[in-house]
Amino acid sequence: FEMLHESSLSSFKSQVQSSQENHYASLKTETEKLRNDIEKMRSELRYEIDKVTAGQRLDLNLERGRITDLLNNQNAETTDLTNKLDREIHALRAQLEAAKYDVIKYCVGTLVSISAVGFSLIRILM
Repeated sequence: FEMLHESSLSSFKSQVQSSQENHYASLKTETEKLRNDIEKMRSELRYEIDKVTAGQRLDLNLERGRITDLLNNQNAETTDLTNKLDREIHALRAQLEAAKYDVIKYCVGTLVSISAVGFSLIRILM
């Protein structure tokens, strides 16, 4: 009876051990499969992040180029306006100088005329 019991216990142990080994092997296979899936998802996520980052970098570079062009255009317009104002200021100064010259010329002419008339009157009266 003890022999039968020993044999049955040994058989049970071997079945339990075999079942554990099968279970361990299936868990190991499942773990490896999950690890591969995680690595695949990590790789896909890295690819998507790189793609989004590259897109944002491209957008930033395009925006930077657009802003640079805009600033260059504004600088050119500012330079043109400054040059135009300088030309107008120089033209106004030239007109002002010409007007001052004309005023001085007419004042001198008027003074000379008045002096001539005055001398003529003094001569006539004397």
